[in-house]
Amino acid sequence: MIRLGVSVLVYMAFQAAPAIAQEDRALSGPEIAQMIAGNTVEGTMAAGGPYREFYLPDGTLRGSNYDGRWSVVADTLCFTYDATTPAQCWSARISRADEISWIRNGIVDGNGVVQPGNPANF
Repeated sequence: MIRLGVSVLVYMAFQAAPAIAQEDRALSGPEIAQMIAGNTVEGTMAAGGPYREFYLPDGTLRGSNYDGRWSVVADTLCFTYDATTPAQCWSARISRADEISWIRNGIVDGNGVVQPGNPANF
């Protein structure tokens, strides 16, 4: 009987592990700014594919062949890549594995991981 009880507990622990690993939480605007300012984020967006961008503390962002501006508005991260296009904004969630999910209209639109500094020398 003890063996069965231990087996059930081990099974339950393994079943709970994915739920714990997938827990994430919303980031506030100040948390987003603190996390990305002076750092690089690399990931993939649904519409644009892979990206790697360095976010300067002054609100400038740099990619491999482009630059733009970033700002935090309320609890969203907003981007403009040219003066004629309105800013596009995403809220952010962070997982226990430190992966950021970019959320737009309630749907995960991309993900990324913060890398310290400017490793690509943008």
